[in-house]
Amino acid sequence: MTHRVLILGGQGRIGSSVARDLATYTSAEITVTGRSLRAPLDSPLQFLPLNLEDIPRLRQAIKNCHLVVHCAGPFHHRDGRVLKICIEEGVNYLDVSDHRSFFQKVVAYREAAAEAGITAILNTGIFPGISNSMVRQGVEQLDSADTIHLSYVVAGSGGAGITVMRTTFLGLRQPFEAWRNGQWQSVLPYTERETIEFPQPYGKTGVYWFDVPETYTFAESFPGVKNVITKFGSIPDLYNHLTWITAHIFPASWVESPKGIEFFSHVSYAMTAVTDRFSGVGVAMRAEIRGRKNGQATTHCSTFVHKNTAVSAGMGTGSVAQLVLDGTLKKPGLWSIEQALPTDLFERAMESRGLMIQQSAQSVKRGQSPQPPSP
Repeated sequence: MTHRVLILGGQGRIGSSVARDLATYTSAEITVTGRSLRAPLDSPLQFLPLNLEDIPRLRQAIKNCHLVVHCAGPFHHRDGRVLKICIEEGVNYLDVSDHRSFFQKVVAYREAAAEAGITAILNTGIFPGISNSMVRQGVEQLDSADTIHLSYVVAGSGGAGITVMRTTFLGLRQPFEAWRNGQWQSVLPYTERETIEFPQPYGKTGVYWFDVPETYTFAESFPGVKNVITKFGSIPDLYNHLTWITAHIFPASWVESPKGIEFFSHVSYAMTAVTDRFSGVGVAMRAEIRGRKNGQATTHCSTFVHKNTAVSAGMGTGSVAQLVLDGTLKKPGLWSIEQALPTDLFERAMESRGLMIQQSAQSVKRGQSPQPPSP
């Protein structure tokens, strides 16, 4: 049987990357949606004009497929209508959602998804996505984990489009709750700069607190963990300083208004169109898990690098979609990616795409402070 996949927002940078990955690794019939066709599609992709506000037409599109992949961000303003229809029609669901507000909206559908027998997985992609599975991989290497420190850095635009720029600016001015010392504490985005050493070609660069769904889901996924730190930065470092100024110096009325967000997003996108030529559009991630192994304090560190952020996001989501389509990954209910994807399947998926996760661990003798190993 040929599986039918519907990719909402499939003409965007992330959605099109997911479509290309599925076309490469599966024989599925793939339909991508958008308000209008922007450019001719490569075979075997098909196009369906669709507005997500048109509920009857959306329902008809969903009921005719086996899997829906929701890539139509930004997810700050999305509700759970797509997931709700998937549950009602018995269709499996994945998304590339990247904000906790969306998770908090759709978590109410957990029981309904389980009763419908569909597999619904949130936060697939690169970060969140591959990053979440790196953390699960590291936590499972220890007897107990106390602290998760997850850092990301993106070069230039990351190969993504204007929607990702909007996502960044939408989250700049709002304090968020972070899991620190076993309780929720308010944190301001783009504060507490740290210098993290990422693998080459990125090396040492600055990262800052940033509101991502991992901050929220890890506290649930790994109940023994007392601290979840999630920090993000850009290359070149000039963008970090400009973003900090936007977050902390400019009047809130400029940054928080729809017109302001559009202005900053388009200016940033224009700037990266120039700097991408020498910075590249890659991504690096570093997951550091601190805990205990065989009675000793131990730090587990894993790193990931890819030359194109959008392409690697497509691989992250596409590999999960492939597992769902072939029946290897079947977990009725609604889950974040680290809750749904076992580590052995994650490692197999990464290997199938030629993606490498570098891992190392360091035990620390009693009386000494853990020092993370070099990536």
